[in-house]
Amino acid sequence: MKIGPHYDVVIIGAGMSGLAAGIRLAHFGRRVALFERHNAPGGLNGFYSIGGRKYDVGLHAVTNFVPPGVKGTPLGKLLRQLRIDREELGLCPQTGSRIAFGPRGETSLRFTNDFAVLEAGVADRFPREIDGFRRLAAFVRTQDAVSFDAPVGSARELVREHVRDSLLEEMIFCPLFYYGSSRERDMDVGQFKIMFRALFLEGLARPFEGVRQVIRVLTEKYREAGGERHMRCGVARIAARDGRAAALVLDDGTETTADHVLSSIGSAETLALCDPSLPAATPVPTVAPSKRLSFVEAIRVLSAQPAALGLGTETIIFFNDSDQFSYARPDAQVDLRSGVICLPNNFQFGERQLPEGLLRVTALADHGRWAGLPGERYQVDKRRWFEELTAVACRFLPAADPAALQAATVATDMFTPCTVERFTGHLEGAVYGAPLKNPTGRTHLANLYLCGTDQGLLGIVGSMLSGISMANLHILEPAARGRTLA
Repeated sequence: MKIGPHYDVVIIGAGMSGLAAGIRLAHFGRRVALFERHNAPGGLNGFYSIGGRKYDVGLHAVTNFVPPGVKGTPLGKLLRQLRIDREELGLCPQTGSRIAFGPRGETSLRFTNDFAVLEAGVADRFPREIDGFRRLAAFVRTQDAVSFDAPVGSARELVREHVRDSLLEEMIFCPLFYYGSSRERDMDVGQFKIMFRALFLEGLARPFEGVRQVIRVLTEKYREAGGERHMRCGVARIAARDGRAAALVLDDGTETTADHVLSSIGSAETLALCDPSLPAATPVPTVAPSKRLSFVEAIRVLSAQPAALGLGTETIIFFNDSDQFSYARPDAQVDLRSGVICLPNNFQFGERQLPEGLLRVTALADHGRWAGLPGERYQVDKRRWFEELTAVACRFLPAADPAALQAATVATDMFTPCTVERFTGHLEGAVYGAPLKNPTGRTHLANLYLCGTDQGLLGIVGSMLSGISMANLHILEPAARGRTLA
């Protein structure tokens, strides 16, 4: 067996959290190596190319957006700790989004990066609930946006302490679930506070070049700080000894060692690399059992800007076709009752315009009904659901003409839970990871820690903060205390 070098820290996975952790550690002089099984960084928020076009994966919008000068926010902390200038990310705010309930979105709440817009909408549509809604928002404002001891109780119960109208309750949860809940029908209180702040109290933005711009900034910062990055070389096994990760066996057979190991690939996925005879991971507070959740997404590339095709100027529409909202793994390949429509052209790019129109439609899907399908049947089902997703989306868009949309389509693609599983390694294509989160990132091995999706911070900004926070908590802060004591 080939013996590789020893590192201060090895990071498993080149997603947003892994890259951010690597930058933070390298800034403080740690010898860091990042190992990624795939050929491109980004993980659940990456991109791919087909026919010369680049498609974003995961990223609809960067949450937690605030304008320059706003202090004490997750975005500000991220930029400061990774030494990134705001201009490098080039974040362009949304024009405005909508939560639409009913067969054609008859009941709607609009929200922008100004919370007063949503507040006014609630006051108009749900006048008896506005005081409770304001109390709920005030409560979230008082909470720490990044906490390792966030409560795991039911967010439903929290919201019902303030909001009595079930329709308003469902409309509040719809965007938060779709952009960050790994639990069916509910989310932890801590994660609710993160997502409410991220979407409603702060807001949405997008770099002009999409997720590629974020990844480019992170990879350049990591390289400049002196971090090593090994692509197409994942970790095949973690060898444990005396309660520690003693060595990592790479896909190419090389064995390397490190003082600390940070894994961004998920809790179950990380434990699968360890010896199966080892004890289970450090317990975390439990919630009711929940299935892993995944999605399909249909992408249309258009020859014209969306507004010119009757798709409107809104940025994102969270839709549900009735007053009852079911966020759970469906009993069919795809659940058409609810979803997300994203129009990337409709961010405030100033005088620039994306060269082609884009329409992305996302819905819940069942991994089990996609996995194992014969190749031809898999492609037939993809084409079927692609068209059905588009038809549903047209009901919630202002004046969409399906025939005109079809005529303007110059390229299409679609991903399924199998696509997510294949290119990220996440079990069952679970976009938001395991239903149970581990806020401290600790595992059964003293020097092996989790960051990213299963640690619990959410969204693009949250994912990067997860990597930063775990690097600080487990590696940099203990070392600093040790020097102080010495």
